[in-house]
This record gives sequence, structure tokens and C-alpha cells, in this order.
Amino acid sequence: MKEKIELTGWAQKITEALPKGILLNTMGDKFNAMVIAWGGMGTCWGLPVFTVYVREHRYTKAQLDKTGEFTISVPLDGADPKISKICGLRSGREIDKLTEAGLTLEEPEVTQTPGVREYPLTLECKVLYSQQQELDRLPLEIREKMYPQDVDWTNPMANKDAHTMYIGEIVSSYIIR
Repeated sequence: MKEKIELTGWAQKITEALPKGILLNTMGDKFNAMVIAWGGMGTCWGLPVFTVYVREHRYTKAQLDKTGEFTISVPLDGADPKISKICGLRSGREIDKLTEAGLTLEEPEVTQTPGVREYPLTLECKVLYSQQQELDRLPLEIREKMYPQDVDWTNPMANKDAHTMYIGEIVSSYIIR
């Protein structure tokens, strides 16, 4: 069962959960969930939106580019360490995160991308706009901290692999009960 929610009443909960890790879900070739700690909810072009940032060589980026949609899944009682470890450190190219993390999918309302019962606050989003970062336009201290070296994509927190920003219109929002 889904309980529809007003986004403004849940904005603080989402904002507090984000830096601790929430799930960005995609459904291209298969279901994939990736832990994110960067992003934000707001209003753009008069629409409710959620903005996410995905590194260029991530499996999630290929999925997003293929489908143009995603869901955001937010835990209500803190992130599950097992889910965070599997969905944050492993690639969907190599494993089935659904099985490995023990996730239970919930049928979506508007998009084709399901939510995750274990992280019940769900935002279904359709991509309105995307753009690759230009690293040379970032302040030097951010570039040095977040993009310090040229290493392959398997070292996602220490390479010069730029992010693509995706602004997704929130087309449905609910709590999975």
C-alpha cells in the first residue's frame, strides 16, 4: 500500500537523510540502486524536482541515459548498513543488487522504475535536463578534494571522473506501507 505525501512536509527528512546515503534507483537493462549523498530537492521551471549527480562511468548513468527516469528511496529510520555497503560500493554491472542487498521492489505509479520497500519514502522522477560537469569551472579546492587523480572508474571517490547532473521532475511521491 502507498500513502501519498505532500513534498513540503517531508523536505527536512529528505534533506537530513541525503548526506547519510539514500538510494537512486534505475530500471534500464535491470533494476539497479546506487547510494547517493549529493543532490537536492527543490523547484525548477515551476515544477517540483530532485537533482542527482552521477559519475560518467557509473552503471547508473547508462541506465539513466537509456530510460530518462529514476526513483529516489529514502529510509525513515536510518540507512541499513548492508544495503549501504552493497549499493554504495558494488557496481550493478557486476552483481544483482536486488538479490545481494535483499531489496523488495514496489510497483511504481507513474514511471517504470520501482521504489524500495526497505527505504519507503519514494519519489518517482522523470529527467527534464542533464548536463556534464566542467571540472575546470569548479573551485580548485573542490577539484583537489573530490577529483584528485586520474584512475579508473572502479575508484569512484578519488578520480577525475566528472559527474552528470540530472534534474528530474517529481511526478509522484509516497510512503510505502
